[in-house]
Amino acid sequence: MVRAWYYEGSPDDHGLPNIPDPPTFLEIEQLSKLGINYFKLDACDWRKEGKLVEIMANRGYSAQDCIELSKDKTESFEEKMTVLFTEHLHIDEELRFVIDGTGYFDVRDRDERWIRIETTKGDLIVIPAGIYHRFALDKNDYIKVIRCFSEEPLWKAYNRSDPATEKMDARQKYIASTN
Repeated sequence: MVRAWYYEGSPDDHGLPNIPDPPTFLEIEQLSKLGINYFKLDACDWRKEGKLVEIMANRGYSAQDCIELSKDKTESFEEKMTVLFTEHLHIDEELRFVIDGTGYFDVRDRDERWIRIETTKGDLIVIPAGIYHRFALDKNDYIKVIRCFSEEPLWKAYNRSDPATEKMDARQKYIASTN
C-alpha cells in the first residue's frame, strides 16, 4: 500500500523519506481529493493479471514504455534526476506503474505544502495534468517503471519557474477541479 506524508526535507536530501516525527500519514482519500489515483497491481505477474491493460483502456491509453533509473543503467543519471526533481507539471496525466524499486512523487497540495508519496513494487499512481510535482529515487537509487501514454511515448515537463506555466490550460483546469 502506498504511503504519503507531508514532506519537510531539503532539496539536498531528496533521497531520504523525511517522515516527520511523529508521523502523520495521509489516506488514499486525501490524495484522491487532489486528483491522484492509486491502484495496487501484481508486479510479478502483471501481464497475466490484466489490470494494467484494463486501467489503460479505461483511461484512453494505447502506448507504454519501460524505463529503469539507476546509476549504472541510466545515461547522464545525475542530470536526469535533477530534471525529474525540478518542480514541473504536464499537460496530460502521468500514469506510472512500479515493477521494481522505490521512488517518491512529491506533489503540492492546495496550500502549497509538499506531500511525499512513496511508490514501491506493485504501485500504480496517476498524477493529474496540471498539478505541480517532482520525482526522486530513494537512497537505493533504483526504480523500474512502466509509463503509459495516450499516444506515442512522450514526456514533456513545464517547469514552475516559467511564469507562463501557471497560466496554462492544464494548470487552470486542475485548479478548478480541486476547488
